[in-house]
Amino acid sequence: MKNYETLVDATNDLYKRGYTANLSLEGDTIDDKAQDIHMVADDFEIDEFYRFEGQSNPSDTSIVYGITSSKYKLKGVLVNAYGAYADDSSSAIAAKLHHNQVSANLHGSDRPTV
Repeated sequence: MKNYETLVDATNDLYKRGYTANLSLEGDTIDDKAQDIHMVADDFEIDEFYRFEGQSNPSDTSIVYGITSSKYKLKGVLVNAYGAYADDSSSAIAAKLHHNQVSANLHGSDRPTV
């Protein structure tokens, strides 16, 4: 398990390890806009994730995901809000990103927030 001091450190390391797609959460899909790819929950796996608290406000929390898709043959990084500012969508994407079982089994889940 890796530990990172900052969100930038985590994203830079993921990039160095081949997670090169810049992913974004767009409603009910995770998108790679550069390749015009729109993934639903069944199209990707969460390999690892890391949570970070804001310097001045602990409720200002972000989470960095390392995501792979065998369907689209890509590895990418998704940065999203977590906690108070997280998307409260009931979509399958939100369920997969925030599911407690996923949280308990992936790298970074027992790491203290920074």
